[in-house]
Amino acid sequence: MSSALTQKVPASPTRSAGAGRARVVAVSSTSDEKPGTPHRVRLNSTYIIALESAGLIPLLVPPLASASAAREILAIVDGLVLTGGEDVDSTLYGQGRHSKGGVPNRARDATEIALVLAAREMAKPVLAICRGPQLLNVALGGTLIQDIGSQIAGAVEHNARDDRGARVHDVAIEPGSRIAEAMGAVRLRVNSLHHQSVGEIAPGLRITGRAPDGVIEGIESESPDWWAIAVQWHPEEMNDSPEPWDRGLFRAFATSLGNS
Repeated sequence: MSSALTQKVPASPTRSAGAGRARVVAVSSTSDEKPGTPHRVRLNSTYIIALESAGLIPLLVPPLASASAAREILAIVDGLVLTGGEDVDSTLYGQGRHSKGGVPNRARDATEIALVLAAREMAKPVLAICRGPQLLNVALGGTLIQDIGSQIAGAVEHNARDDRGARVHDVAIEPGSRIAEAMGAVRLRVNSLHHQSVGEIAPGLRITGRAPDGVIEGIESESPDWWAIAVQWHPEEMNDSPEPWDRGLFRAFATSLGNS
């Protein structure tokens, strides 16, 4: 059963470490763009559950008509969460679209890139998930692998569509990295729902997690002054998992907000 249905959410947010108030975080979301259908802002509820369970107040940010509003949003929140979703527009990193690439949501790309740049400038903590590390990397000057299955020989399965909570492959995390400290482990098994991944790493970021086939599964900021970590799997889907690893990411994010 989905953790969205089984996880209990605290009645009111707890205070983050070192904070005198509950912390508010901007959470990216997507929107429907199919012609002839009602346009809606969408986000899986598991993100909300995971953030509230860590004592945080989520504030959803849809794709905006004016990306310049991102700076105003970041100025009034404590941190940023980049969520999963569509493929990032390949023209943003100088490539044509792969034959297996999805149709991008350009308004979402522009909004999230503006959010990332504002977060870096203001040193606001960032937690990025699935599409999140891809967008983070592109926003800062990196590239993507557009289709793992056709571009990486011998790749393991990274897109287990049938079960969002199934742990399908291992990840090795760099000891001493922010991700390792957050998860309390350097070898773990993760759920996986993606067909793209980080390619050439952007300046200012470093690789701290890989799958057995070499696919990049974790990246983070090199700067001691900017707390930013990004994972390719979906920790928000593991709210009721017996393993504590994934919830550790959200707890570490909450703790980082008290230091920002």
